[in-house]
Amino acid sequence: MQASHLLLEEPIRLASILEPSPSAPFAFSSMTKIVGTLGPKSRSVETIEALLKAGMSVARFDFSWGDEEYHQATLENLKKAVKNTKQLCAVMLDTVGPELQVMNKNEIPIALEVDATVVLTPDQTKEASSEVLPINYADLALVVKPGDTIFVGQYLFTGSETTSVWLEVAETEGSDVICKVKNSATLTGALFTAHASQVPIKLPTLSEFDKDVISKWGLRNSIDFVSLSYTRHAEDVRMARAYLSKLGDLHQTQIFAKIENVEGLKHFDEILQEADGIILSRGNLGIDLPPEKVFLFQKAALYKCNMAGKPSVITRVVDTMTDTPRPTRAEATDVANAVLDGADAILLGAETLRGLYPVETISTVRKISAEAEKVYNQAVYFKKTVKYVGEPMGHLESIASSAVRAATKVKASVIVVFTSSGRAARLIAKYRPSMPVLAVVIPRLTTNNLRWTFSGAFQARQCLVVRGLFPMLADPRHPADSTSTTNESVLKVALDHGKAAGIIKPHDRIVVCQKVGDSSVVKIIELEE
Repeated sequence: MQASHLLLEEPIRLASILEPSPSAPFAFSSMTKIVGTLGPKSRSVETIEALLKAGMSVARFDFSWGDEEYHQATLENLKKAVKNTKQLCAVMLDTVGPELQVMNKNEIPIALEVDATVVLTPDQTKEASSEVLPINYADLALVVKPGDTIFVGQYLFTGSETTSVWLEVAETEGSDVICKVKNSATLTGALFTAHASQVPIKLPTLSEFDKDVISKWGLRNSIDFVSLSYTRHAEDVRMARAYLSKLGDLHQTQIFAKIENVEGLKHFDEILQEADGIILSRGNLGIDLPPEKVFLFQKAALYKCNMAGKPSVITRVVDTMTDTPRPTRAEATDVANAVLDGADAILLGAETLRGLYPVETISTVRKISAEAEKVYNQAVYFKKTVKYVGEPMGHLESIASSAVRAATKVKASVIVVFTSSGRAARLIAKYRPSMPVLAVVIPRLTTNNLRWTFSGAFQARQCLVVRGLFPMLADPRHPADSTSTTNESVLKVALDHGKAAGIIKPHDRIVVCQKVGDSSVVKIIELEE
């Protein structure tokens, strides 16, 4: 894989370091998006409202814990918060996939001491203890060998050795795996995640449990994204898409392939081609890969996503904020480097799910992202992208790059793009303009011969994971390719929105990208008083 160079504006003005960061967030204060996982510490209406105001644009629901009723109640609170704050928020369903789980039915804390022996057994009738851990995979003994590494913990890979344990396989005995404990830890809770490093697990990527959740909870709530856990092959994405296509409106749901192990890494190019976006799950990757290799994969993978024009999401950046109100210096640098590497979004897991400071975490990540964006070298990135795409360019690609080039040359304050599918908006975002892109999504009237429906809501919300895109849903009476004055009225609504948000001022220049008849047009307008 080819790694990209750090896209850093040079020279950096040291004086800017002493400038205070904006104290109050607003809708366009960061181009990088934030995905927040909702759970015990972040499910009330008041807290979700605060998360939205702090910068969350996608809410993630992790079905590896909690039942449908629990997540439905949380989602209803999200809907109320969206209505109260008047801020769009997309919904992401995170599948369980072929995850190995250790059951602790009695929820008694299990103390494991270094150099002790513990047995992983598929016998679910046994109670979990410091000697035996029942696991949900009957064939584990067939796929591991002496010397293999297995990690077990409730909140796996946080970097804290007191909450997760590192086991080394000593031998197998029938269907049991006998392991040596490599660090002392106390496991608490009813369910622990297990991860066998670089060991292929022969379980379906989309489990029957996942299918049940998607066909019921997902369909009922018109989910925008499926985060496909443990994606290992392009076929995994194709199978998931075929399943979604049978479920009514969910044929519009985007699939984000979650790369969590070496198997997914090996097939990354094919997976990227099939998926709508990529999530780099650095927690699990940090176990499957040597720690010193993770940064290289991050840079190479994000570069490939950027060149393909597909959104990329980075996980596990501020783990310590689960328990503290401030990140470490290393974590703050990590967030900034993810932005400079080209990430579209930062995904927060335990930090917002069960963390003590969910709102502060999102606010902090937003501020760091905004500072990194100030020194992002858009000119270098633009040249690299144009060179990568090559000639002749496709029609839409040419229009998108021209819009960004024009906006840069005239120092436009914003780009406005009219779109129905969202593709034009995503192509403009691919060239990473330094100004916000207002994606005005024009609903499209469709029919299945039984009823008429307007599409557009999915497409608008799906922009919320793409760096620099800020969607608006237009009046369906205004077609995207109108030759009449209706587009002017939609444009006025978009500009009024930008003025209210403080990103558009009198005499600003605006670049508009739209269809007029059969032609795509890029025009520059200068605002009056």
